Amino acid sequence: MTKHYSYWFKQALEQEFGNINAWLDSAKPLQKDVNCDIAIVGGGYTGLWTAILIKQQQPEKHVVVIEKGLCGSGASGANGGCMLTWSTKYPTLKKLYGKEQAKWLVKESEKVIYEIEAFCNEHKIDAHLYRSGTYYTATNEAQKGGMEPVVNELVKQGINSWKKCDNSLADKAGSDRHIEGYYSEAAGSVQPALLARGLRRVALELGVEIHENTEMASLDYGSPVRIQTKGGAVFADKVILALNAWMLDHFKEFKRSIVVVSSDMVVTKPIPEKLKQFGPEKGAAVVDSRIFVHYYRDTQDGRLMLGKGGNKFSFANQVESMFNQTTNYLPILNQSFQKLFPKLEQSEFDYNWSGGSDRSVTGLPFFGNLKGQSNIYYGLGYSGNGVAQTRMGGKILSAMVLDIDNAWTRSGLTKGPLGHFPPEPFRWVGAMMVRDAVRRKENAEDSGSKPLWLDKQLSKLAGSAGKADKLAD
Repeated sequence: MTKHYSYWFKQALEQEFGNINAWLDSAKPLQKDVNCDIAIVGGGYTGLWTAILIKQQQPEKHVVVIEKGLCGSGASGANGGCMLTWSTKYPTLKKLYGKEQAKWLVKESEKVIYEIEAFCNEHKIDAHLYRSGTYYTATNEAQKGGMEPVVNELVKQGINSWKKCDNSLADKAGSDRHIEGYYSEAAGSVQPALLARGLRRVALELGVEIHENTEMASLDYGSPVRIQTKGGAVFADKVILALNAWMLDHFKEFKRSIVVVSSDMVVTKPIPEKLKQFGPEKGAAVVDSRIFVHYYRDTQDGRLMLGKGGNKFSFANQVESMFNQTTNYLPILNQSFQKLFPKLEQSEFDYNWSGGSDRSVTGLPFFGNLKGQSNIYYGLGYSGNGVAQTRMGGKILSAMVLDIDNAWTRSGLTKGPLGHFPPEPFRWVGAMMVRDAVRRKENAEDSGSKPLWLDKQLSKLAGSAGKADKLAD
C-alpha cells in the first residue's frame, strides 16, 4: 500500500530533500552489527528528545537510534501541531498522583512549551513555531461553564495561567461559533514534522548514531540486549523503547494498555488574506470543549488546518492501518469546517490525512521497565497530547536509563499503565457504542436539544479523551 504522508511530513521532506522521493537515497539503514551503551528504538519525538537529553547530560555515552521509516514519519509528523499543556487535566493528575505532584506536573507541562521554543531558537530549528497561546472554547450552551471549575481549582492552587475571554473571543479565535472561552499564553503551534527533523539534526550533531529505514525484527533479553534488524544487530547495555502505538506489534503485555484511535485532519489551500480578515490569531491553537475535540490552527504560509479526534478505533489495536492514510471522514470534517468557518468560503480542501494516537485509560502517558527486564525501558500513551509532553517523556526516560534519582524518576508516571481496557471483541464493540453515543450527545447539544440520558451516561466513559477534565455535567 502506498503511504499517504501527512501534509506536514510531505512539506518537511520537500524542504529537506527537494522532493519526497529523494530521501530514499539519503536514509542510512543499519548494515552491520554495532555495540553501544544505550539503544533507542523509535525516532519520533520521544526517542529523539531522550537521545538529546542523554547526550547533554553524559556526552560520553554511545547512543544509537533505529527507526523503521524516517524520523518523524509516525505520529510525531502527523499530528495537528498544537502545543498544549496538562493544566486542563489537573483534576485527573491530582486524583492519580496527589496534589503536590499534580501541581508540579502542570507547571512542568507549561515550562516545556518555553523550553521547546528556546531549544529551537538555540539550535536554529525553523519549525514554524509560534508561542501564541491557546483558546479553549465552548461552541454551544451545553459546553458553557465547563472550564470554570478546573480554572477555579488552578487558581486555588496558585498555578493558573488561564484568563477568561471577553466579547472579542470570536474574532481572536476565528469563528462566531465560540460563545465562551479561556486563553493561556503557555501554548502555541508548530510544524510538527519540521520539529522532528530538526531534533534529528541536533541529535546527530551531538554524536547520536541514527539509522533510519531500520526496523526492529526481534529483541533478545540479556546483558547486553540484542536488537535484531534486517541489516545487522544492535548490542546495547540498555534499551529504550520509544515506539508509541507500535509497542503493540512487539509486546503483547501492552495490548490492553492503550487503544489506537484516529485523528483526522484537513488543510486548505493558502488563503492568507481571508485568514487575516476572518481567521484565528497567527499561530494560536484553538480547541473546543467536545470529548472528541475539534482543533485548528493556521500555518506559516496562510492555510488553515482543522482536525477532529475520536473517529476510527482500530480493531485488535492494529497500528499500521491508522497512519499515513487519507481520511475516511472527509464529510464529517467538511461539515465541521463549514459550521466553524463559513466566512472563509472554502468548498474543498487542498490536502487531508489520518493519524493515530495511543490513548491510555487515564489519558496520560506511562513509563517503566519491561517486566523482569531492569535494563529495558519504555514510554507511551500520550493520548493525543504529546507535542510538548514528549520532552517531559524524554526527561523521564533519560533519567531512568542514566540511573538518576530525581523528581522525574520518582514521578507517578513511571509506575506503568494505571488501568486496562477490556479484551477484544468487547473493547472495540464498547468503543463503537461510546463513540456513537458521544456523537449523538454532542450533535443534540449543537442543535440546542436535550441529549438522551443513555447517551449522556455512555459519554462519561470517554471523559479522559477530552482535552480538559469535566467536573460538572
